[in-house]
Amino acid sequence: MRLLLVENDANLANLLAKGFGETGFTVDLAPNGLTGRHFVEEQTYDLVILDVMLPGLNGWQLLQLIRKRGTTPVLFLTARDAIEDRLRGLELGADDYLLKPFTFDELLVRVRTLLRRGPTGTADTYVIADLDIDVQRQRVSRGGQRISLSDQEFELLQLLASRQGDVISRSLIASQVFNNDSHKIEIAIHRLRSKIDERYQPKLIHTMGTVGYQLAVLAD
Repeated sequence: MRLLLVENDANLANLLAKGFGETGFTVDLAPNGLTGRHFVEEQTYDLVILDVMLPGLNGWQLLQLIRKRGTTPVLFLTARDAIEDRLRGLELGADDYLLKPFTFDELLVRVRTLLRRGPTGTADTYVIADLDIDVQRQRVSRGGQRISLSDQEFELLQLLASRQGDVISRSLIASQVFNNDSHKIEIAIHRLRSKIDERYQPKLIHTMGTVGYQLAVLAD
């Protein structure tokens, strides 16, 4: 597995590279955003770890460039602890947000979790409560009743199901399902809810503030 670590604290970057190297990862180090952009444009990575405050090109800007190129998992590793910063990171398409100070063990667990999950998931079937999704045959049923979805509705549902329980940011949904057109998301969610949730309990599709959406069974 190949990681890109974009971190301008040389001591921290070297410690993390050593730790990841000892656990079997190959790590490229970028001391600033511009170097990070060069690596992203020239190499393929399984995961990118980003600081926010970077010289040359900040983490927000670099994440946007990464999202234009694909769905590589991105984890923010930063001291920016304001809720507005965390929300901004998720809205721009980050997959996780870990605050400094941190332990290497926690970072390693989060990296491994993201790598197992991947950007979109690879399962052939998903089962959430009484909702069944057959990816191979593109069939959906709830409570034993078949549900007809358009290709785009199915793609949206599959994305939510592949990361069930996680909040999927609007920017990630836009980039993966709607060719970066975020204006279509609310209408598509409304139509999907009318088919998946309207006549059933428990409700499965949840709006998580302005950040994004979640497919999950939530406790009362």
